[in-house]
Amino acid sequence: MEKNKPNIAIYMYSMAGGGAERVVSYLLPYLKNQGFEVVLVLMNNTIDYDLPKDIPIHYLETSKSTEHGIYKLIKLPVLAYKYARLLKNLKITHSLSMLSRPCYVNLMARWFTNHKYKLIISERNYPSLQYGYGDLQSKINTYLVKKLYPQADLVVSNAGASAVDLIENFNVDPSKTRVIHNPIDLDKINAITPITNFFDTNYINLVSVGRLQVSKNQKLLLQAVAPFEKVRLYIFGEGELRQELEEQILKLSLTDRVFLMGFESNPFQYLKSADFFIFGSIHEGFPNVLLEAMCCGLPILTTNCKSGPDEIMELKHPKTDDIMITDYGILTPVGNLEMLQKGLAYCLEHPEFLKSCRIRVMERIQDFKREPILEAYTRHILS
Repeated sequence: MEKNKPNIAIYMYSMAGGGAERVVSYLLPYLKNQGFEVVLVLMNNTIDYDLPKDIPIHYLETSKSTEHGIYKLIKLPVLAYKYARLLKNLKITHSLSMLSRPCYVNLMARWFTNHKYKLIISERNYPSLQYGYGDLQSKINTYLVKKLYPQADLVVSNAGASAVDLIENFNVDPSKTRVIHNPIDLDKINAITPITNFFDTNYINLVSVGRLQVSKNQKLLLQAVAPFEKVRLYIFGEGELRQELEEQILKLSLTDRVFLMGFESNPFQYLKSADFFIFGSIHEGFPNVLLEAMCCGLPILTTNCKSGPDEIMELKHPKTDDIMITDYGILTPVGNLEMLQKGLAYCLEHPEFLKSCRIRVMERIQDFKREPILEAYTRHILS
């Protein structure tokens, strides 16, 4: 390493499919191409993204995602000690971590070394809601965020609401916070060829993408489409709620109108041929799937969950008792079945609105181009 040349470590749990992991898959080659020394540090050997071959990967461990939460907690100081040694041995000058456990370890590592480095963490969710379920795991994570996050040199959030949450509820100094939205690879998505014969044009075909879990609230989507006989819903994603959703589909007699498609590495070919995108999440950080749907020209029908959708769709007048119409689609109050159905009915009854949205979303998505956002990461990391 040249004298005074930044030597950057990016620390993640794994590189499995996900929004934060996608950002890292963009950031690694970008930093490398800018002439910086870069290493990737992981705790799990799952890698679902193409990574540059010349960027070293260091494993603090090769754990399994099914580990018990208490065991994960106990291991934090051990991992922090290992990471501290790695930072010193590699002469790291800037350490960036994303997602909660890597951020905890990144922060704890300072307990075990006098090696000087800029410590940057990136929060990808809305902590008050993510850890607001009242169970033991939520209470532990809330405590760790409050005690550790304020010690970072810089806290990057991918949404403004998330940054405000950290400042107001987790003692993070406003001067240490920055908001950098998620980037989208427009060229890559634009180059994907849409399927032409998958959807039945006798129906209005809706698509949703997201892990099958409580926070994504696909159950609400099933209830929402049930009364609309000319609507079909295709849900891409896998997760622990598959069986429950399958049972609900049977109970609502939706087997010929709702389809669980499983994980799809290239959902864009389907998105480009659908009529619009529907999303029912309870809470988010900054949902990439909305950006990806917009990049495919889809109008959006989504809950106005914290955080992200209102920023993405430039909502000017939030409401808690009615639908919220924007240039890009409709937002509805979180968990409100009646309002989600009202939003769905509005979309079905106003084809000219959907046509206008298709034009506007393609304009709006230009604000999330990959290179300017990666440049912002670089600027803030190195500042």
